[in-house]
Amino acid sequence: MGYAKERGKLEKLSAKITGLTIYDDRSLAIITDIYEQYSHTIRILKNKDPENFNELYINDLQQVKEFKKTLKLSEEDEDRQGKFLKYKEVLMAAMVKTILVTNTIL
Repeated sequence: MGYAKERGKLEKLSAKITGLTIYDDRSLAIITDIYEQYSHTIRILKNKDPENFNELYINDLQQVKEFKKTLKLSEEDEDRQGKFLKYKEVLMAAMVKTILVTNTIL
């Protein structure tokens, strides 16, 4: 059903996110781009196969959105660094789950 293409996108995004360790404007721009691509990809997968991807779309994407919002609302630099790393972890976990589901469908 064409999952290899979407899985490939997610694997590339996973590799990109691994290198992010410090909160700064550059890292924020990169993780925002990764989030947008992940969001788009999970939406495509949900539309192709709601039975397997709807839960990931509803639960994992929502969790990532919450951490993104928390990071955006944080005011102090130390607080942002910690929230940035947590946002990165949650986004990475969501991508890994999605990759695993695409592997099991094949």
